[in-house]
Amino acid sequence: MKYDTPQILKETVLKARKAQIKWQGLSIKTRGHYIGKLKTIIAERSDELIHIITETTGKSKIDALSTEILSTVIASRYYVKLAQRILKREKIRRSSILFFNKKSYVYHEPYGVIGIISPWNYPFAIPFHEIVPALLAGNAVILKPASRTSKVGTFMQSIFDETGIPENLFRVVYLPGEKAGNAFVNSGIDKLFFTGSTDTGRKLASLAAQNLLPLSCELGGNDAMIVLPDANIERAVHGALWAGLSNSGQSCGGVERIYVANSVYGKFKEKLIENAKKLRMGFPDDPSIEIGSLTTEQQKEKVSAQVEDAVFRGANILYKSSVYTGKNSLFYPVTILENVPPNAPAVTEETFGPVLVLEKVKNEEEAIYRANDSSLGLTASVWTSDRKKAFSLSRFLETGVVTVNDHLMSHGMPETPWGGSKGSGHSRTHGKWGFYEVTRIKVVVDEKLSWAKRDLWWYPYSDNLFKALKAVLFLFGGFKKPKPYSTGESRPVKSYVNSGFFAALWQLIKLFKRIF
Repeated sequence: MKYDTPQILKETVLKARKAQIKWQGLSIKTRGHYIGKLKTIIAERSDELIHIITETTGKSKIDALSTEILSTVIASRYYVKLAQRILKREKIRRSSILFFNKKSYVYHEPYGVIGIISPWNYPFAIPFHEIVPALLAGNAVILKPASRTSKVGTFMQSIFDETGIPENLFRVVYLPGEKAGNAFVNSGIDKLFFTGSTDTGRKLASLAAQNLLPLSCELGGNDAMIVLPDANIERAVHGALWAGLSNSGQSCGGVERIYVANSVYGKFKEKLIENAKKLRMGFPDDPSIEIGSLTTEQQKEKVSAQVEDAVFRGANILYKSSVYTGKNSLFYPVTILENVPPNAPAVTEETFGPVLVLEKVKNEEEAIYRANDSSLGLTASVWTSDRKKAFSLSRFLETGVVTVNDHLMSHGMPETPWGGSKGSGHSRTHGKWGFYEVTRIKVVVDEKLSWAKRDLWWYPYSDNLFKALKAVLFLFGGFKKPKPYSTGESRPVKSYVNSGFFAALWQLIKLFKRIF
C-alpha cells in the first residue's frame, strides 16, 4: 500500500482544525443526527463490512458481526442519547458560605483535533468507541488504522463521507506503524489515543511527554479467570472457551490464565477438553466456523514461541487441535496447557492466541495472588454461585474490569467504562468516562454581586480581617480553640478565638460588612 508522509498528516490536521471550528458551533442534536445516519449506513453495508473484516483479520463471520459491527451500532445509538446529558453545562454546588456570592459552572469543551492509532485485532469496534464520542463532543478526528487492516480504515472513511459530515472533519491516514507515533506527536493534534502493546505504549508516552501532548492508552492484557468450587462448571467451561478463543484469542480482554479450585479441577479440565474438541476451525466463509486464523505472521511466531518455551520448561499439553490448512498459513491449533511454570512467558506475558493456561489452586487467596501476579491488569473474572463472595473478591483483583460468571463481553457494553491498571494503561473509554476523555473541563465562576465594592478577603488587610478569618477557621475546623504556644519570647502568642461559638459567629458576620 502507499503510505502518507508526516507532512501530509500535518496538512490533514490543519484542514481538520478548520472543519472542527464550524463543527463545534453545531448543536449536540445536530451532531447526533450525523451519527444516527452513520449507524444506519453501517447496518445497510454490514455484509460488505463483514467480508472486509474477515478477509483482513481472519476472524469468524459471527465474531465480525457480533463483536465488531453489532456492538458498534448499539454503542453509537447509546452515545447519541448520552451526549445530550453528559455534555450539557453543569452547575456546581457551593462548599462554603464564604462563597455565597459565587456561581460555578463546568463546561465539557472539545480538545480540537484528536488523533487515533488503532490496532488490527478489532479494527472497526475499538476505534469507534473513541471516534463517536469525540465527534459528538465537537472534535475532529484523524484515524491511523493498522497497516494489516487498512481496508477497514478505507471503509470507515467511505461511510463517514456517505453521511454528509463536513469535509475534513474525519480523515483516515495511512502510516507505517514504526513511524506513526512520532508523526502524530509532532503533527499539531490536541490529543492522541493509542491501542496496542505495552512496549509501544511506553515509547509513545515518552514521545508525547516531550510536547505535553495528552495521551490515552489502552494496552495489553493477561487476563485471569478464577473458578471457585461452587461455580456452574458447564457455564464456566463454555465461558472460558469463548472468552479465551474468540477472535482466535487475539483479544486484550480475553481469558489467558484459568485458576481452578482443587475440588473441581478434574471435572473442569475434563469438560474443557471435551468441548474444545468440538470447536470448528477454518476460513470464515462459513458462518458456522468458530476459530479463524491469526492475523499476522509475526503474531503466529510469538504464540508458537511461547508454547514451545512453556513445554521446554516442563508444561504439559492437555490438548492440541488439528490445524486448518487451506487458503492461508496463519492458523494455529487450539492449545490447552497445564503445569506451566509461573515465570514462563506464557504466564507472565500476553499471548494473544488460541492458547489457554490451566492451573489448580488451593483456595481463594492463592487464586487472587496468582491472578495479580502479572505486570498487566486489564480484566479478570470470578466464577461462583455466591455473588456476595464474587463482589468481595473483585475488590482484591488488580484490574480495571472484573466480571462475574462471564468474561470479555463488557467491551461491548457502551455504558460501562473500559480500561485497565498497571501495564495495561490507566485511561478509560465507554460511557460518560469516554466523553470525559475527549473533552477539556473548563470552569466558569460567576460573581452574583458584581455591584459590591470588594470580596471578603481583598485588600485592605487589617487586624479585624485576621480575627474574622480565624473565626471562620474555628467554625469550619471543628469548634476547637487554637492551642497556645510560645515563640521563645516572654509573652505567649495571643489567640483571637477565645470566646466560643457565638463570638466566632459574630466575627464572621462582621466580615461580610466588608463587601458593602
